[in-house]
Amino acid sequence: MTYDVVIVGGSAAGLSAALMLTRSRRRVAVVDSGEPRNSPAQHVHGFLTREGISPTELLDAGRAEVVEYGGTIINDRARAIEPKSNGFLVRCGTAELETRSVLVATGLHDELPDIPGVAEQWGIDVLHCPYCHGHEVRDTPIAVIGGDNRPFSVHQAALLRQWSSDIVFFTNTIELTTEERKRISPRARIIDGRVSHIATQDGRVRAVALENGDSISRASVFVGPRFIPRDELLTDLGCETTEDGWVTVDPTGRTSVPGVWAAGNVVDSAAQLVNSVAAGSKAGIALNHYLLELDIHEAN
Repeated sequence: MTYDVVIVGGSAAGLSAALMLTRSRRRVAVVDSGEPRNSPAQHVHGFLTREGISPTELLDAGRAEVVEYGGTIINDRARAIEPKSNGFLVRCGTAELETRSVLVATGLHDELPDIPGVAEQWGIDVLHCPYCHGHEVRDTPIAVIGGDNRPFSVHQAALLRQWSSDIVFFTNTIELTTEERKRISPRARIIDGRVSHIATQDGRVRAVALENGDSISRASVFVGPRFIPRDELLTDLGCETTEDGWVTVDPTGRTSVPGVWAAGNVVDSAAQLVNSVAAGSKAGIALNHYLLELDIHEAN
């Protein structure tokens, strides 16, 4: 069997595209390894009509809808995508799928600061997105820890004052400029020095400890991860990238390789869940139009 579209990645963007395409009566397979980026989170926020739903519940519902319209869900990992004269071959761990086109929606990896306690509390009390989790920690003592993603950390330090009046910015590995201090100081207390670890008790964050022995009581911690796209399938195909290494797409998600689209965090680090759903929907429509042109060409 040859699919019209094989979608690699079965989270928000991939399932959204699959729903649009199956409702357009296209033959669609979704290959998913079951490792969504937001799996550590307990709840989804900022998603109209789905506020507070668990990520697992949301994805289960999306999968069921895709299957209801005739889509196929394959629980596997795509290892490679190879061009063919009439489309592509998607090589998975246990299967090979022939398809006329491909959508890659494999997301990104959050590379966390190498500070003891950060990874262990990730998605619980160690967070990164104020719009996703700021309301839940409102009016509590919040820490922001500077790290490799400098612009993100500096922005967090100023932004989080909207949710709490008790913000401490631990510069950690960042040496602030005079202008940055001027910008942050009205909105957060600045503490210089490296962080040694996140102190916890009963599974919750209690304090941020410094290498000099000081310990500052906090209830939650915000960090700026380095966002690493899971884009090997795209770059191996030769998709063009920007100067900073991210795969380039047009507004519909079309890459530089004909027949290949990408959507969600794999090409947009800032996309929240609702944005990824929208990107998947847009890519699904564009893919259907691409296939329409192939259908017309093949009929003549």
